[in-house]
Amino acid sequence: MDAIAASSPAIEITGLFTAYDKADVLVDVSLVAPVGQITCLLGSNGAGKTTLIRSILGLTPPHRGSIKVFGEDVTGLPTHRVISKGVACIPEGRRMFPKLTVEENLRLGAYQEPSESEIRGRLDEVYRTFPRLAERRGQLAGTMSGGEQAMVSIGRGLMGKPRVLLIDEPSLGLSPLYVKENFRIIENIRAQGLTVFLVEQNVHQTLAIADAGYVVSGGRVVAQGTANELRNNAEVHAAYFG
Repeated sequence: MDAIAASSPAIEITGLFTAYDKADVLVDVSLVAPVGQITCLLGSNGAGKTTLIRSILGLTPPHRGSIKVFGEDVTGLPTHRVISKGVACIPEGRRMFPKLTVEENLRLGAYQEPSESEIRGRLDEVYRTFPRLAERRGQLAGTMSGGEQAMVSIGRGLMGKPRVLLIDEPSLGLSPLYVKENFRIIENIRAQGLTVFLVEQNVHQTLAIADAGYVVSGGRVVAQGTANELRNNAEVHAAYFG
C-alpha cells in the first residue's frame, strides 16, 4: 500500500446524492470510515442505508458527490473495479447459491484470484474462523440454517482478501443466538486488522462493537459520533432506545 493510501480513510464519502427515477434517496451524505475500525451506519427501513452501499459498489451510481476508497476516487466505477480496490460486501439476506456446496460458495468469493494454492490458503483461514463450515464443506448451502448461511456469506467475503468489508444487515432474520455470534465474528475480523463498514438496524448490538458511526433518516445523516456519543445522543436515544 502506498503512503497516500496508508494515510487515507478506508472510505470517504463527500456530498453524495443518489436517486432512483430522479427522486433523491441520498441527500448530501458525507461520512468517513477510518482504517482498522468498525464504522456503523444506523437507520430504519427505507432510510437509505442499502442505497449507500449500492452507491459505493457502483450498482446505483450517485449523480453528485464523491466516493473514495483508500484515497482513490471510485465514484461511478463499475462494480468489479471497485472490488479490485480491496472492497468486499456481505449482502443483506446472505444471497447464497443454494444448490452449490459450502466450499463452492466460498470459492466464488475468490473469483479474481488465479492461484489455486492461494485460494486453498484462504479456504484454510476461513475454516479456522468458522470450524462449522470446515465440517460441512461438502453440504449444499441451501440446506443449512440461517446462521450457518450467514457464516458462509461472511466467509465468502473474506475469500477476496479485502481491505474493507461492507456488511449489510447481518442480524436480519437470525435468531438472537446467531446474532450474538455474528457480531462476535465481526469484532474478531476488526481485531485482525480489517476495516468494517457495518450497516444495521440493531442499534444495541451495533453500538456495543462499533468505534463510531452515523445515523441516517430520510436519506440524510442526522447524527454522528463515537459509539458512546451516539448512545448518549438524545435524538438517537429517543428514536431507538425508547
